[in-house]
Amino acid sequence: MNAAIDCPIGVFDSGIGGLTVLRAIQELLPAEPTMYLGDTARVPYGTKSRAVVTRYALNNALFLSRRGIKLLVVACNTASAVALPALTERLQVPVIGVIEPGARRAAEQSQTGVVAVIGTEGTVASGAYQQALARHNASLRVLARPCPLFVPLAEEGWTDHPVTREVARTYLADWVPENLDVLILGCTHYPVLAPAIAQAVGSGVSLVDSATVVAQAVAAQLDQLGLRRQARNVPEDHTFFVTDVPDRFRRVGKIFLGRDLSSVEQVDVPPN
Repeated sequence: MNAAIDCPIGVFDSGIGGLTVLRAIQELLPAEPTMYLGDTARVPYGTKSRAVVTRYALNNALFLSRRGIKLLVVACNTASAVALPALTERLQVPVIGVIEPGARRAAEQSQTGVVAVIGTEGTVASGAYQQALARHNASLRVLARPCPLFVPLAEEGWTDHPVTREVARTYLADWVPENLDVLILGCTHYPVLAPAIAQAVGSGVSLVDSATVVAQAVAAQLDQLGLRRQARNVPEDHTFFVTDVPDRFRRVGKIFLGRDLSSVEQVDVPPN
């Protein structure tokens, strides 16, 4: 048996939003131990330069790698947009980002040929989703827009609040006549605001949450490498690290993970 099979799946994000990806992984792969790092001392990544985001992403990835993970998930759209080549080059384990799986699903689903992407300023400006969608279907028309106010609303827990619905309408209502039929939630915070976002764009638009398709990509990669654990009755083994005090992460994280978090440890992530 491959000794790495019992190693955890590593997941990192700039903060809390990546817990939506972790949740999908844990639901699909309940036998797998996980290790999550939220870089809460340096959040947000979406307004930082490519060089800074890449440096932070490498620091986070190597922190987890040294703890013996078997696969890394970059549960941050901004880091996925700019840092995947550097991570793949440095790490000895497979690296999965959130952009490619989501773009592939959106391209497969669209019938009208019009797909929209919402995310942070950094993700949208990088053009990563636009490029990934073009690789899967060059004829797609792609609309893209940053929606920065969604992040604080999600962290406030205002998942279907009147203020959230109004902000969503302000951001997205002008897209209703555009004949789009798929909207990619290009930030891991956004899935918790799905009801308000769906209302703003209309019932004919499908929302693509990268968390679900990323979890499926993780399962497929583990199967391909023979690293998927099959045991059903295993003790919970999920570790959480943050780079700032854990109180807020523990409190707000419950909204994203859907349950109370186990012990959360504050750590220093050294530069590399």
